[in-house]
Amino acid sequence: MAGKVLVTGGGGYIGSHCVVELIEAGYSPVVIDNFSNSVRGEGDVPESLRRIEKFLKTSIEFHELDLLDREGLEDVFKKHSFIAVMHFAGLKAVGESVQKPLLYYQVNLTASMNLLQVMQANGVHNLVFSSSATVYGDPQRLPIDEQHPVGGCTNPYGKTKFFIEEMISDQCKANKDWNAVLLRYFNPIGAHISGLIGEDPQGIPNNLLPYVAQVAIGRREHLSVYGDDYDTPDGTGVRDYIHVVDLAKGHIAALKKLQDNCGCKAYNLGTGTGYSVLQMVKAMEKASGKKIPCQVAPRRDGDVASCYADPRTAAEELGWKAEFDLERMCKDLWRWQSSNPTGFSSR
Repeated sequence: MAGKVLVTGGGGYIGSHCVVELIEAGYSPVVIDNFSNSVRGEGDVPESLRRIEKFLKTSIEFHELDLLDREGLEDVFKKHSFIAVMHFAGLKAVGESVQKPLLYYQVNLTASMNLLQVMQANGVHNLVFSSSATVYGDPQRLPIDEQHPVGGCTNPYGKTKFFIEEMISDQCKANKDWNAVLLRYFNPIGAHISGLIGEDPQGIPNNLLPYVAQVAIGRREHLSVYGDDYDTPDGTGVRDYIHVVDLAKGHIAALKKLQDNCGCKAYNLGTGTGYSVLQMVKAMEKASGKKIPCQVAPRRDGDVASCYADPRTAAEELGWKAEFDLERMCKDLWRWQSSNPTGFSSR
């Protein structure tokens, strides 16, 4: 099935690591990105892609484009014959979504609607969607498997992921030639082993590990631990962390699954192990050799106490399993952060 794959949001953290895996698996990625969460490099191309071109000794086709620009999107589809689309583009901060729900609904839902309609109009019927474990809401049971109820989301970000899953599922039901794999991520961390690409949040990091890494490197004074009174072993929130390279390999497995005319399928991508905030801090202190000061702050709206995956279905049906342990995740993250103290830019 090797051929051209459109990657939306391919200049961002997860998208760029998937671009690496696509190239290494023999596919030709065509990337679109609007720079909302990627850094502009030389030649108006995301710096992440520039670096990938160097270390893989290849060239990557890139279009600066917002998915809200329907005409621009149609132009890209007219130029290429895509075998599939990987859809990462979207706003993704839980806290911000609680404060700006209309922005999240407008951007995430309209962008995805445009994409699906343009795919349909151009006869491209294979899709891998970057979803999230937030679709499960506050877990009714742990670990979370794919049969766990969805839709009881605790924040607008999660609701947009759930609504997009529903749109894709309905499209697959209505059109039997459509195939889609919905990948429900747990918490991606780490970086490529080269240390050349990694997570570079624009502004204050919304996720735990990039924030911890910035404290370790001296960019931030301390970590705020949002709530230490949860019903967990040490009172802090428990999450399932997965290495971003493992996650990216899961997308290649999903692409291969599309060849089976699988209809619409959902898979959890996680390790199946939960770690608390304080355990993650200790693991990063070990990887970096730095003390990471913490201060307890009130709980955040929309957060849940514990969330970790049952990843067995992905193992059985995709032949995919996370390989990297917590130590490796933190080591790779620290290599990226210490080699790039201010991320992709030299600010």
